[in-house]
Amino acid sequence: MMEAGGRMLRVATWRLDAPSDHPPILFFNGIGANIEAVAPLAEQLPERGFVMFDMPGTGESPDPTVPYNPFTMSWTAKQILEQLEIDEIDVMGVSWGGAMAQHFALQYPKTTRRLVLVATTAGMLMVPGNPAALTKMANPRRYIDPNFMNEHFQTLYGGIDRDGAEHQKDSHIGRLKPPSPRGYFYQLLAMLGWTSLPALPFLGKETLVMMGDEDQIVPLINGRILASAIPNAQLEVFRGGGHLFLLTHADEAVASLRKFLDAPATEAELARAA
Repeated sequence: MMEAGGRMLRVATWRLDAPSDHPPILFFNGIGANIEAVAPLAEQLPERGFVMFDMPGTGESPDPTVPYNPFTMSWTAKQILEQLEIDEIDVMGVSWGGAMAQHFALQYPKTTRRLVLVATTAGMLMVPGNPAALTKMANPRRYIDPNFMNEHFQTLYGGIDRDGAEHQKDSHIGRLKPPSPRGYFYQLLAMLGWTSLPALPFLGKETLVMMGDEDQIVPLINGRILASAIPNAQLEVFRGGGHLFLLTHADEAVASLRKFLDAPATEAELARAA
């Protein structure tokens, strides 16, 4: 547990003390999701440090006492990094966390090296997904009732299991811990009226946009919008990938992530950083 921005938050770190040629990854999770939901990703990139934290009212972080927004939560994340003595970070976010990642990179460009956006949008100016999936997405029962999650998994997330490991779905469901009602509501409230679209042309970071072409919650067109609005972005589409392609296409996704983050800095990138 760490205190940052006037909040007590549960923070997880991996390998920050280990020698590495790469900056750590600051990871922003999806709405209502706890650290354990994405912990396997940190294990699949052993050459890098990782920093994640449970949003207020999610996982084991206490309930929020007052609402927050992307600006205040980015400031809170920056305070966590300062306490961990991290000056430079690669920023990554999935779904709701992808919006947070965009805002953090815009708010703290000197701290952000590269940006990875997974199954996410530019905020309120998005192309909505399948209504049946969105209705179930807004229901916290998907975290509380494993049977509900299992029954509606395909409707919620779409896609196929490229890695052919059906047990991964059960493993994922088993790692979820339900957020508190207030925590879930405040996460929904935080993005009300928020959009990054007007600011994206000024986002001078190398950016990888990763999307699944069968995502029922965030249609592929949203990734195309992000990639076209960010000057230095590249779009990678995972065929047969739903909203959880990081799980179902894990090997392919990790290889793509590693290739992007490990690529040498271009002269243009170094000039922008300077």
